[in-house]
Amino acid sequence: MTTRNRTEVTEFVLLGLSSWPEMQPVIFGIVLIMYLVAVMGNALLLIVAVSDPKLQTPMYFLLSHLSFIDIFLTSITVPQMLAHMLSGNRTISFNCCMIQLFFFMAVGSMEGHLLAAMAYDRYVAICDPLRYSAIISHRLCLRITLTSWVVVSLNSFLYSVLVTRLTFCGNQLTHFFCDITPLLKLSCTRPVVSEMLIFTEGVAVVVSPFFFILGSYTRIGVAIAHMHSVAVLRKALSTCSSHILVVLLLYGSVIRMYLRPSSSYDLDQDCQVAIFYTVVTPMLNPLIYSLKNQEVKGALQRLFSKFCISGNFQLGSQAKRK
Repeated sequence: MTTRNRTEVTEFVLLGLSSWPEMQPVIFGIVLIMYLVAVMGNALLLIVAVSDPKLQTPMYFLLSHLSFIDIFLTSITVPQMLAHMLSGNRTISFNCCMIQLFFFMAVGSMEGHLLAAMAYDRYVAICDPLRYSAIISHRLCLRITLTSWVVVSLNSFLYSVLVTRLTFCGNQLTHFFCDITPLLKLSCTRPVVSEMLIFTEGVAVVVSPFFFILGSYTRIGVAIAHMHSVAVLRKALSTCSSHILVVLLLYGSVIRMYLRPSSSYDLDQDCQVAIFYTVVTPMLNPLIYSLKNQEVKGALQRLFSKFCISGNFQLGSQAKRK
């Protein structure tokens, strides 16, 4: 067994996407634009879901929280990457790295729990519509959200504590933020310990919501099959298509990134996948929900109409004064 020199690490160097130095300006511009679109799109969806009276339902409470999560998730990593690309200084202190790891894992895991709650909401709406109001309430959604935050925070705290106890054989991370996989690859800990950590905790906290979502949609599919109605099928697809697409985007990248043997890791490719789920997915989520949801479209139109009316009123008042 080969040994590597062990060093006391006080800071890490985030190599990021430095393997393409000539493409840095282009990458910087593209990522900046996607980040701004993601933040503004999710902020707009959050404002609409919170302010529009017709969207004051449990489903849109969860959707607004998902928008908040997407803003938080992309803001944990992307501004730092852009600052590093702009300044050329790619160092991050050990403590800041652990803080970033904690928040990234907590917020990333929370997105899966929210999608699981939304899947349960869709299941009740389609399979037991007459009892929907009795089963799904704002109080239940709030309890689910708070409980999920507690679970993911404890899990992320455990990860962060375990990582702080590792001995590292260098300080150069082939990534643009402090993620669990490159940190474990850089440590002198035996690989079997690293894999056990990823698979046991990962399956328990990250993948379990995915199986819950699969179970919910399996029950929905069985219920629709027994109804033998094309109209019901169309309504169900219209109701669930946005959510299914978001689930596929999130878990497709998560499974590709984390749940595979360490022998298949390619840190350069992992950076590209990480760009997808930290920038592209948060950017696409509000577009998916606004383009495929008639209620959100209507709320956006009402919001823009209010702004237009308010703007015209102010212009008219100014003209009368003149």
